[in-house]
Amino acid sequence: MTREAPAVILILLFALTISACEVTDNPSEATASEAAGEYDLVIRNGKVLDGSGAPWYRADVGVQGERIVAVGDLANADAGRTIDASGLYVAPGFIDLHSHAAPGLATEELSVAHPLLAQGITLVVVNPDGGGPADLLDQEGELIEHGLGVNVAQFITHGAVRGAVVGMEDRAPTGSELEEMRELVRTAMEHGAVGLSSGLFSAPGSFAETDELIELAKVAAEYGGFYSSHIRDESNYTVGVVASVEEVIEIAREAGLPGNVTHIKSLGPPVWGSSVDIIERIEEARREGVEIWADQYPYEASSTSLTAMLIPSWAQEGGQEALDRRLDEQDERERVREAVLENLERRGGAGRLQFARYEDDPTIEGRTLAELAGERGVDPAELTMDLVHGGGPGMVSYNMDSDDVHRYMRQPWTATSSDGGLPRMGEGVPHPRTYGAFPRKIRTYVLQEDVVDLATAIRSMTALPAAIMRLQDRGLIREGSYADIVVFDLDRLRDHATFEEPHQLSEGMIYVLVNGELAVDGENFTDALS
Repeated sequence: MTREAPAVILILLFALTISACEVTDNPSEATASEAAGEYDLVIRNGKVLDGSGAPWYRADVGVQGERIVAVGDLANADAGRTIDASGLYVAPGFIDLHSHAAPGLATEELSVAHPLLAQGITLVVVNPDGGGPADLLDQEGELIEHGLGVNVAQFITHGAVRGAVVGMEDRAPTGSELEEMRELVRTAMEHGAVGLSSGLFSAPGSFAETDELIELAKVAAEYGGFYSSHIRDESNYTVGVVASVEEVIEIAREAGLPGNVTHIKSLGPPVWGSSVDIIERIEEARREGVEIWADQYPYEASSTSLTAMLIPSWAQEGGQEALDRRLDEQDERERVREAVLENLERRGGAGRLQFARYEDDPTIEGRTLAELAGERGVDPAELTMDLVHGGGPGMVSYNMDSDDVHRYMRQPWTATSSDGGLPRMGEGVPHPRTYGAFPRKIRTYVLQEDVVDLATAIRSMTALPAAIMRLQDRGLIREGSYADIVVFDLDRLRDHATFEEPHQLSEGMIYVLVNGELAVDGENFTDALS
């Protein structure tokens, strides 16, 4: 297959209402095109889940160039290629609202994005959690250097903007500094950013007051962007998870833009059950006219660095060198130790924390903090401080309750996301969401546990995230949309990645089109960069 030039990296924003991103639930209206014609590709006889949340209906889909040009009875149509989708489902390509795949996509080896395509993902939104570059054009250049196997949209991140202007200091910006931060956000939005992301749990985002975030979100609002936040506290570390969700609501209300609680969760035994209160707060805000959304990865375990999990934010002020100095000074080390012990309790103990990746000592990957502490004859708090000195490993934390996971998943305003990266095969022990989030939601929570139905799950992966992003022509199987399309075998669709052996591709995606070009053809990767 011939490789074409890389597609445009930035997804343009459209000043649309949410309803403009949705279609009727009446299949007869959605299948109006029934004329013979010439198509590059026709997908025949599939069970179409169009993304709107409507049940499947039988239809053919005609593709010309990058676009879907017909949906209906195309039995008499001429086509350069025909795919028989009998017994298979046809849906829009999946949109991942929270992806850490940018570093991998910027490499020649991983630009083809096989782990993403195997899940049916055709568009990723990168730079979540307030982390990423302040200069999006530089990142764009890195991403398109080798071409791209999936579409990419970019956040401008609060952490990068604050870091560039204020650094790692725990203080409010001066008036001139805040204006400089506004201009960095403005420049990024003018270059095509879809919104502003923040990570308020970790430094430097944790040093920001709400007013600062409102001012920067106002700039994103001028360009039709949205605000997505790793909230200040997903447990009871500081202000608590409920108050942290309320902060997103306040920022969205005051800045006049959509707000998104990213990877929504109730983390740790002390806050299990808080989903009931949080859902009511979000519903109340929406009744008041504040546009609040959430995204969620379908697992009961989270992942971040050991530093972010257990080290208090005050100890991180000034960056890694300052943290190291505090750990070397006995009185300060004891203060850190007390905080680590409290945070271990919040996380349910050291036995719930598993090492994911540690370049300094890969032999500990896949083991728990409790196991390693026992082997070394030290307590978990002391081991934690030793490991984060000079850096620190990535971790997986088993800390969620299934009832909370189910409640969040059932909400019509909760989209699906992965929070996954794009590592080299065999590199570290990453969270399995990297390889399996989207198929897992369907296999586990649709087919096995019946938490949501299939059409609802597909909507959460397609039309819903497109609506949050204000994308007019992705996320739906309809005439005029970009031909990001997945054709999958529901009986075979499943994730294989586990916490112990995560480097396993999902299966069941038979065909995947990205902008009208086959990236997966008969379950085989084409390595198209479309």
